[in-house]
Amino acid sequence: MLIDSHCHLNHERLLHLGGPQQLLANAEAANVGGMLSICCRISDEFPQILEMVKPLPQVWCTIATHPHEASDPAEKSISYDELVRLAQSDLKIIGIGESGLDYYYKLATVEDQQESFRKHIRACIETGLPLIVHARDADDDIIRIIREEGAGAALKGVMHCFSSSRKMGEEALACGFYISFSGIVTFKKSVELQEFCRDVPLDRILVETDAPYLAPEPYRGKINEPALVVHTATKVAELKGIAAAELASQTTRNFFTLFNKAQIPA
Repeated sequence: MLIDSHCHLNHERLLHLGGPQQLLANAEAANVGGMLSICCRISDEFPQILEMVKPLPQVWCTIATHPHEASDPAEKSISYDELVRLAQSDLKIIGIGESGLDYYYKLATVEDQQESFRKHIRACIETGLPLIVHARDADDDIIRIIREEGAGAALKGVMHCFSSSRKMGEEALACGFYISFSGIVTFKKSVELQEFCRDVPLDRILVETDAPYLAPEPYRGKINEPALVVHTATKVAELKGIAAAELASQTTRNFFTLFNKAQIPA
């Protein structure tokens, strides 16, 4: 069984594929037994995601303000105490993210992104929930802030949709974080990422779709969905030189080790 550790089930593109029930059926047929739907806006998206996942078995969600949204007044108005309260409000909420820094688009100011990122890290430490990190063109600041805020604390997390440098990956691993591989690792030009994947310890690897984005080969350019995580997992198993079943078993075990608030399926 595989787990899609990062998707956006409420995204309109996925709703056009038949909605959550159809996506779950497709996933089950592909031996994908669970998925984590990610929040990007607390002020309006979070309540919708939580209500969506509540009745769905083996589907969980997170809470966070995406770095793109960090300058939005509605998101900035959410206090640290409110973030912590909401993160602890339901058993279906098993992580905090995606949060982080994105200096490529800079849709929010650097100052607002960093302030939001620090708030989310502190909430992770207080709640014991793992952090899901979005990183783009901000590797040094991300590692610096994780080290500053997490110094001496039991901070855990995952570098989502990892496509950064080997240096960034090694530093994240040194901080105790997991590395999550998306469909990008299946792309022919992702040679450096594939080489890094070979070296990541097996017990620190997760797989994800980031659906509806980044469909893996041979579906590149199409709408991604949780069922397609099997193609990413197959590529990672090939790179690691192990059977696909072993990779599935280990990454599922890793998911429930990191997101230990989630109930393991019977």
